[in-house]
Parts: sequence; structure tokens; C-alpha cells
Amino acid sequence: MSNARLSILLYHRVLEREDSLMPSEPCVKRFEQQMKWVKRFYNVLDLEDAVKRLVDDNLPSRALCITFDDGYRDNFQNAAPILEKHGLTATFFIATGFLNGGIMWNDVVIESLRRTSKTRLDLTDYGLGFINIPDQRNECLNEILKAIKYLSFDARERLVEELPTILGVPKPDGLMMKDEEVRILHQKGMGIGAHTVHHPILSKIDAPQARQEIENGKDYLENITGDKIRLFAYPNGKPGQDYHAEHIEMMKEIGFDAAVSTAWGTASQQSDIYQLPRFTPWDNSIPKFLLRLAKMRYNGMEERVL
Repeated sequence: MSNARLSILLYHRVLEREDSLMPSEPCVKRFEQQMKWVKRFYNVLDLEDAVKRLVDDNLPSRALCITFDDGYRDNFQNAAPILEKHGLTATFFIATGFLNGGIMWNDVVIESLRRTSKTRLDLTDYGLGFINIPDQRNECLNEILKAIKYLSFDARERLVEELPTILGVPKPDGLMMKDEEVRILHQKGMGIGAHTVHHPILSKIDAPQARQEIENGKDYLENITGDKIRLFAYPNGKPGQDYHAEHIEMMKEIGFDAAVSTAWGTASQQSDIYQLPRFTPWDNSIPKFLLRLAKMRYNGMEERVL
């Protein structure tokens, strides 16, 4: 049995320039530097192919996959050209309900907070009290996002719908891809995976609703691409917290070949292919970025539900 491990990088966005409200998201310059070094030191595989090779125990050494979650338009505009330039492939997990002009709840929070002139946020109607907004908005952003994230799905949707009005700003939009852009990525040889419709935390909704979210997202993407969607990414993705064993069974019943989580680690042949771990390369400097990749490959830690 091989000791080879599979590293799966997790990205969300590639920004035009550095952003103090999203310090973990790379800008174009940093992402291109990372991809140059990834190409030099790793065997970058398509995720579908990597899963098959993992199961068959014939992964190459230093195997690595690149993934993006959610479906941001900058994936198409900024990330894809860099990947193409360096002959690399990635898999894009799309939450279909936000395509064509939608916006994810966390981005409503970020962009509304960026634009408001108010210094206090009143969330007492949602049981979250008052939150002060300092001049340095990044100082309170994580507090607000964390407070909102684990509200019930309906309460979170209601709050996010009302938040721009509460903060006195217009609702932001235009951050996500369009159907045609997803189709073009697929035609260029990039992988497309499912990520539900509305990005709910599956453990926070009932089983029939969870199944509908998963199936409808898959069906939508198959209509766009004209191809079978075989891979899934759990929204938020923490094993035992954001999804449970019943959701893993749904993956199998619905017809996915594999699924990725946000458990921190790298995969081996002993890994559950319906709970493949990933990790995010947050490091700003290239030496630290490469050191993290090396440490993850050798340590190989992962969390699992079962």
C-alpha cells in the first residue's frame, strides 16, 4: 500500500488587490506566485482523476489539487487565466442560487460594513445585542460573521436581507459568476462541482430540505455544463458540526463519486472519499506558503465524522 498523500488546496476568491476586510483572500499577484511554486514542486491533478488514483493506490508523489468554493466571479476573471497560463487545472464548487446576480450572505455583511457610516449595529431583534463598529472595520467583522453564521437558516436570511437597510447602504451585488461563465470554465477543462443551491449548513436544516438543496444544485449544474456532476463540497464543511453521517449517505444515494470537507489535512488511501480533507494556504509569504504545504503533506492530519 502506497504512503502517497493528496493535498487539496481550498480557495474562495482571487482579488484584484489586497483587501483589509479579507486578508486571507489572495490578490492576483500573490495567487500567481503561489501557482508558479505549486507547478514547480507538485504534481497538480484534476480532482476527479486524483480521487480515482487515490482509490486505486496509484497517486504520484506530491499529488495536489486546487479547489474553489462558492462561485465568485473573480474565479473566472482572475483565477482561471492564471491557472491557464501555467497549465494548471482546478475544480470550482458552485452554489447555484447565487449565480446571475445573487450574493452570498457573508458578502452582504462585508460590503455593507465596508460602506456604512454608522458606528453601532443593533441586532437585538436577533438575540445578538449591540455590536460597535470601529473605524477599522476588520476589527469587528469576524465577530459579526461568527454571530450570524449559526443562526437558523431562515433567521440568517431575514437578517441579511434587512442588514443593508439597518446600516443605511444599498444592497451589494455583482460578485458571483453567471451561467455562461461556469459553462466556459467547464469547456476550458476546469472541473465543476456542486455546493448546494443556497449554501445552507446542512446540519441546520431538515433532511428533505438538505436533499433538495443538494439535488437541485447538482441538476442545475448538469444543465449548464451538459455533463454529469460527480463531486460535491459541503457548505462550511466542518465534519460532525456542519454535516453528519446522513448527509454522507445522501452523497452516495444522489450519485456523487466523492465529496470534500473543510477538515484540516491531506488524504490517504485510508481516507473516506466522501469526506476528503482540504486546507487553505493563508500565508502571505511564499516561503511560509511552501512550508505549510510541506508540513501538511508529511503530517497528514484529518478530522472525520465516522
